[in-house]
Amino acid sequence: MDQPTRWTRATVYPDMWVDPADDPRNSEGVSPDGELPTLLDYLGRYRATLLMKCDDLDPEQLARRSVPPSTLSLLGLVRHLAEVERDWRGWITPDGPPAPLYGPGDAAFEGAAADPDLVSAAFADLAREQAATDAVVADHPDLGERLGADAIAVRELQVHRIEEYARHCGHADLLRECVDGRVGQ
Repeated sequence: MDQPTRWTRATVYPDMWVDPADDPRNSEGVSPDGELPTLLDYLGRYRATLLMKCDDLDPEQLARRSVPPSTLSLLGLVRHLAEVERDWRGWITPDGPPAPLYGPGDAAFEGAAADPDLVSAAFADLAREQAATDAVVADHPDLGERLGADAIAVRELQVHRIEEYARHCGHADLLRECVDGRVGQ
C-alpha cells in the first residue's frame, strides 16, 4: 500500500491542522476563570479536535484500521467515546451504567464498518451521549461532590473525561495521517 504524502491545510504554521483564524477551538481573550469553566473548556476543545480529525473523510476512510492488527479506527474512536460517555454517566447516577450501545468488550471498535448509515449513527450516538452526560454533570457544579455507588468526585469524572479525549485525540492524529497524510495538532 502506498503511503500518503504528509500535508496540512494550514498556511501560517506548518504543524497546525488549520490556520488560527479558521480554527473553531480558538477563542478570543483570556482563558476562562475558575476550575469548572477551565475543565469544560478543555473538554470542549478535545471534543472539537476529534471531530476535526474525522472531517472530510468518507465511511471507508473513517473505518480504516490503519495499524494492523489493531482494530483502532477513527470511526471506532467515535463509537468508543459514545460508549464511554454513556458509561461515565452511570458512574454518578444511582442506577449505574446503562447497557452498552454496541455490545460487550471491544464491540465499538470491532463493529466499526464502512457503512454510511453506521457512520451517521455513530456521530449521532456521540452527540447524544455527550449531551446526556453533560446534562447530568451540570446538575452537580461542586467539583468536590461525590456521587454514585463508588462516591466518584465530580472533579475526578471531569478530569477523566479530558484525559480520555486527549489520549484518543493522539490516536486520531496518527490514524488520520495514515488515512490521507493530513497532519497537525
